Amino acid sequence: MANEVNKKYQIDTEENKQFLRENAETLLAFGHRFPSPGGGSYYLGDDGTPWKDRNRETWITCRMAHVYSLGVMLGHTGSEQLVDAALKGLKGELHDDKNGGWYAGLTKDGEIVPSKQCYAHAFVLLAASSAMQAKRPGAKQLLEEALVLYDKRFWNEKEGLSVDTWNTEFTELDPYRGINANMHTVEAFLAVADALDDENYRSRAGKIIDHVIGWAKDNHDRIPEHFTDDWKPDLDKNKEKPDDQFKPYGATPGHGIEWARLITQWAVSTYGEKDAAAKPYMEAAEGLYNRAIADAWNADGAPGIVYTTDWEGKPVVHDRMHWTLAEAINTSATLYRVTGNKKYADDYAMFMQYLDETVLDHSCGSWFHQLDEHNQLKETVWPGKSDIYHALQAMLIPYQKVGVSIGTVLLG
Repeated sequence: MANEVNKKYQIDTEENKQFLRENAETLLAFGHRFPSPGGGSYYLGDDGTPWKDRNRETWITCRMAHVYSLGVMLGHTGSEQLVDAALKGLKGELHDDKNGGWYAGLTKDGEIVPSKQCYAHAFVLLAASSAMQAKRPGAKQLLEEALVLYDKRFWNEKEGLSVDTWNTEFTELDPYRGINANMHTVEAFLAVADALDDENYRSRAGKIIDHVIGWAKDNHDRIPEHFTDDWKPDLDKNKEKPDDQFKPYGATPGHGIEWARLITQWAVSTYGEKDAAAKPYMEAAEGLYNRAIADAWNADGAPGIVYTTDWEGKPVVHDRMHWTLAEAINTSATLYRVTGNKKYADDYAMFMQYLDETVLDHSCGSWFHQLDEHNQLKETVWPGKSDIYHALQAMLIPYQKVGVSIGTVLLG
């Protein structure tokens, strides 16, 4: 019986494939109630009930447009209407008709949440790319508009990086520079490159990646998250508020893991798996992944990936965020595909078991978004279950082609 149970967690077994298929369907069913009347996404509670007293965030709306575009390609019933609802929000209540671009979000009373975020605009690119591939009306026009806006306001060709935050009117640029927004820009640029067959965006992604690899090398494979306006690492940022939702202090191992997958995807799509030019990128990706797992997995006597560490790898915030596990699943599978190293397959099985036994909410659906160091539910940073983006992708990426964005793979 033990062997049968283990097969459920082992990559490339029929049992594991079935486990992922079933959970993908369950996740898509969980998220159905996200759309507000105007299309902006409600934040979802523990059982998928919308929390209407919270802001309707642009980045969440984009993620829901993206995942239900994948749902269209997977044949999940109702996905077309859900994508279209989110697109309505992105073309309507969340769009700034006066100044261009997209608001950070709207309050429960429909007031504008100030600022224009690179993070949110990167997700507009991803959402529009996926919706276009799912053949949803208006998606291509949305993508075209978003690319023009992104090029004008966020992308800095000279630096090969994106700036982070403007005021709502696009008249004042915040001096903060962040790598998280650039990470999701890489994800978005790779999706755009595949959707539009435009290699310019793949090249841009490579410019960002080159910077990140260099910064990581300077910090023992721990990636600085926060920077000054001239791109000098600010290693002490938020030391007094280490669990900040978007700007936590120190290294974020989950991002090291996520970058490893994106670097691998970029290298394979640019050079192919066997080309010598891909080798240094693959070595960098493995270094980032292995450093993050060594620092963060089971770092305090219990399974799970700690949220942050200091610059020597010592845990700072011990909480386990669900997205870190999702990325560990994705990246261990991806590295196994490219290297054939059994270590990554073993890691994948370990993460799968932890998901099934601890992080999956078998009662209410979806995944617990935040657990403490004892793997007990905690809701200080991520109450409820805001969206299904990370979790759904983790049910799909392990069995997709490495060098192609998820929407393009499913479309094919």
